[in-house]
Amino acid sequence: MRSLLCALLFICLFPFLVKSLIPSLNDDILGLIVFKADIRDPDGKLSSWNEDDDTPCNNWVGVKCNSGSNRVSELVLDGFGLSGKLGRGLLRLQFLQKLSLAKNNLTGSVSLSFTQLSDLRVLDLSENGLSGSISSDFFSQCGPLRSISLARNKFSGSIPESLGSCSTLASLNFSGNQFTGLLPLGVWLLRGLRSLDLSDNMLEGEIPKGVEDMNNLRAISLRNNRFSGEVPEGIGNCLLLRSIDLSQNTFSGGLPSTMQRLSLCNNLILCKNGFTGEVPEWIGEMRSLETIDLSENNFSGKFPDSFGKLQSLKILNVSKNAISGSLPEAMSKCINLRAFDISHNSLTGNLPSWAFKLGLQKVLFSDNRLSGTIDNALSSSMENSRKMLLILDVSQNKLSGEIPSAIGDFGSLQLLNMARNAFMGSIPANIGQLKNLNVLDLSENQLNGSISSEIELVSSLDDLRLEKNSLDSNIPLSIGDCASLKFLSLAHNEIIGPVPASLAKLTYLQVVDFSFNKLTGTLPKQLANLVHLQSFNISHNQLQGALPSGGFFNTIAPSSLSGNPSLCGAAVNRTCPTVLPKPIVLNPNSTDATLGPIVPQAFGHGKKILSISALIAIGAAAAIVIGVIAITVLNLRVRSSVTSRSAVALTFSGGDGFSHSSSMDSNSGKLVMFSGDPEFSAGTHALLNKDCELGRGGFGAVYRTMLRDGRSVAIKKLTVSSLVKSQDDFEREVKKLSKARHVNLVGIDGYYWTPSLQLLIYEFVSGGNLYKHLHEGSGGTHLSWNERFNIILGAAKGLARLHQMNIIHYNLKSSNVLIDGSGEPKVGDYGLARLLPMLDRYVLSSKIQSALGYMAPEFACKTVKITEKCDVYGFGVLVLEIVTGKRPVEYMEDDVIVLCDMVRGALEEGKVEECVDSRLQGKFPSEEAIQVMKLGLICTLQVPSNRPDMAEVVNMLELIRCPLGSQDELGDFSS
Repeated sequence: MRSLLCALLFICLFPFLVKSLIPSLNDDILGLIVFKADIRDPDGKLSSWNEDDDTPCNNWVGVKCNSGSNRVSELVLDGFGLSGKLGRGLLRLQFLQKLSLAKNNLTGSVSLSFTQLSDLRVLDLSENGLSGSISSDFFSQCGPLRSISLARNKFSGSIPESLGSCSTLASLNFSGNQFTGLLPLGVWLLRGLRSLDLSDNMLEGEIPKGVEDMNNLRAISLRNNRFSGEVPEGIGNCLLLRSIDLSQNTFSGGLPSTMQRLSLCNNLILCKNGFTGEVPEWIGEMRSLETIDLSENNFSGKFPDSFGKLQSLKILNVSKNAISGSLPEAMSKCINLRAFDISHNSLTGNLPSWAFKLGLQKVLFSDNRLSGTIDNALSSSMENSRKMLLILDVSQNKLSGEIPSAIGDFGSLQLLNMARNAFMGSIPANIGQLKNLNVLDLSENQLNGSISSEIELVSSLDDLRLEKNSLDSNIPLSIGDCASLKFLSLAHNEIIGPVPASLAKLTYLQVVDFSFNKLTGTLPKQLANLVHLQSFNISHNQLQGALPSGGFFNTIAPSSLSGNPSLCGAAVNRTCPTVLPKPIVLNPNSTDATLGPIVPQAFGHGKKILSISALIAIGAAAAIVIGVIAITVLNLRVRSSVTSRSAVALTFSGGDGFSHSSSMDSNSGKLVMFSGDPEFSAGTHALLNKDCELGRGGFGAVYRTMLRDGRSVAIKKLTVSSLVKSQDDFEREVKKLSKARHVNLVGIDGYYWTPSLQLLIYEFVSGGNLYKHLHEGSGGTHLSWNERFNIILGAAKGLARLHQMNIIHYNLKSSNVLIDGSGEPKVGDYGLARLLPMLDRYVLSSKIQSALGYMAPEFACKTVKITEKCDVYGFGVLVLEIVTGKRPVEYMEDDVIVLCDMVRGALEEGKVEECVDSRLQGKFPSEEAIQVMKLGLICTLQVPSNRPDMAEVVNMLELIRCPLGSQDELGDFSS
């Protein structure tokens, strides 16, 4: 039996034994197969890797072999879409010289010691999702390693000291990771290094003097780290340097003069640091320079004449410094210059004419002190130069005069910004010749006249800004032919006439600002079809009539409509007048048997006839008065009835008071408790004594008392008794409400019924209401961000539970959200409208008028059904109230601030983070707070169907607090 087993085992292992006897087929094939087994290959790129195929050198994709030894020497699988972790199979490829797995989706840490591969010369693991720290001995035995790239992964921690022992390294790229700490000193001693890229990490420290020994260095990039100190003089000894990028660090001091020795240097990028002093004259000696970027430093003084020597220069950026004086004429010798940015400095003098003769593609002079006209500078340009200019920005200077018609000759312009100057006169009519223009900004000047109808010829225009001028004509109908337009601002002008219907043709339009003009007429209904519209400001005009219905206009902010007293619709809270036929007025003096209609006489002649609008107003006022009188009478009847019976029915001294039978007489009622002791404890005060009162609301007052078992309860006395349902309906509704049990709902423990008095018995919540915590805090205490977020989430869960049981709250506000002793929110006062069938939505609105600002707009519209979405609207307002610490509506001395409009406006301006309660003093996660406020705005959309339901709100809040992308166990969400 044993011999049989041995024979079978030998047969099974025979193929592997054969391979083990042939070194050329053994470790390499086995290593590759094991490597493949450890990873995922969703695109099947490695389908040719077949373990039964003994010729990987010829047939396996990505595999190359040494012709002499027939062993695998290269494995290049760049961009194969592979995922998973690096397995140990690679370590069996003992003759491997190049391993490149770039641009895949590999994850996990690099625990393998590639130093075991003694022939490895190139290691490229860039552009994956690898993470973790690099072990201290990872580079302890580099062997002949010449190039290593771990770029654009997620490595963290410090760079190991052992890297300094890789003396043969010629290229080192660790860019785009999260490395921290000091760079090992040994790196600066790698004399064979030609390329060093450590950009986009969090490394710190200074560049040591030892950099002078890196004689072979061709390129160095330390961009976007935390390196500091001065650039050492020794950098001038790296004579082979062709590219230097030290941008976005905290380097300081002046530039070492030894750098002028770097005659081969093409790129000098030092932007976003703290360099000081004058821009060095000696830079003009670095004759090979093609790119110079010294922007966003503290350079001062005059612009050096020596830059005129740089005839290879293509890109020059010295913006955001403190350079003064005028630009030297010597710059006209920079014949290859294509982009020149000297914006945000303190230049004076005229616009240099040479800038328009060199064939520049980008010219940026914005935010300086340039003055004079631009006629000569533009008209002196050559025809070839005009064809090359793509970007011209001379904004925020002191330029004056008219905009010359020569501007129309620069037919290749894509951006023209002449804003915030003192240009006057009209806009050149030939502006339509700029057919490639994407952005035209002539705002904040003194331009007048009309907007050229030739604007239609600029079909590529997507951003047109003409605000804050003195334009005084109509908006041209041809504006509708600017098919690419996304942003249109004509605000603060004297523009007259209607908003053209052709505007509706601009299907990409996102932002429109026509505010502070003299526009008249009605808004075209077709504007509702602009599906990408985000903002449409027509405030402070003379527009009238109804807004377009549907689309963006159902959610438009009221602040975008203010100052147009004749506009109507839900967004401006002004009902549009019903269109009625003209009244027929019979002439009483006519003897004609037909008694035909006649036109009323003019005002002041004959009898005065009231207008239709006046009659409607009078009728509406009369209806309101009658309604108020009726409600007042009903309440007076309730109070008198309650007063006459309260002495018997409500006093619980000595145990008398509530009868527990279902029968009723004039002196007793029915008390039902859903749980616990149905008896109230004895006491000396009346149950509804003023001393026990906790507060009052639209539906009644709330009192505190105690059950015999020692448990406190809150009792709400309904003050709308005559409107309550019959006893059977009342009891059925209360029992349904009592079943809505949830940790975030105030539980209903029972009720008391008489025909003239109804009480609801709630659990007592000790921590007070949210309103007091937000607006009446004392002693410097206030809710933290976590407390606020938990209250928002808890209230959302409570409302979601109500909606699950088909219960609408109707009266959500911060005073109806209670906080228990452990800080848990509990929503109270829900579903009371179900008990009051005689209340229509207008009477109901008056009853909950203390909830001003929380009420959904559908309350004001008879044709819109009231659904649970009215609670979603109120919740959205509540969210904004909690985050901002401001009331839904705040009355100032001469203004009324509506919270929703304020936050929505801040969001449009990119300043929504400034709305967060200042008492938090920055101690909150800004991204989380912004997302919560955006959710609040979504909940307050004008159209109910556009609002989410509360279950969706709960899910969104939980995602905001714990986004999927941050959970390590789910991996990289983006992948």
